[in-house]
Amino acid sequence: MARRKTSIYVDENLWREFKRRATARGTEVSTLLEEIIRDELMEGISDALLLLAGSEDYQLDFEPVEPSGPVSELVRELRDEREGHILRQ
Repeated sequence: MARRKTSIYVDENLWREFKRRATARGTEVSTLLEEIIRDELMEGISDALLLLAGSEDYQLDFEPVEPSGPVSELVRELRDEREGHILRQ
């Protein structure tokens, strides 16, 4: 993922508190800001899906699938496979 450096104007006290919270969480300010931006974008997608569904009371009706076998091993295998694919690019 390419990253872009940008400049924004933010209230000085607000920015100081934001940096303090990022530090308290043990994360970089940029990472926390990216998370907030992603959340905001996902909220927009969520709103669009609600409009398409026609109601906030829309519910999915499905039967959960019971895992058969060692699920955690399968998840680990898929993660390792994806990591290997990403590293080869």
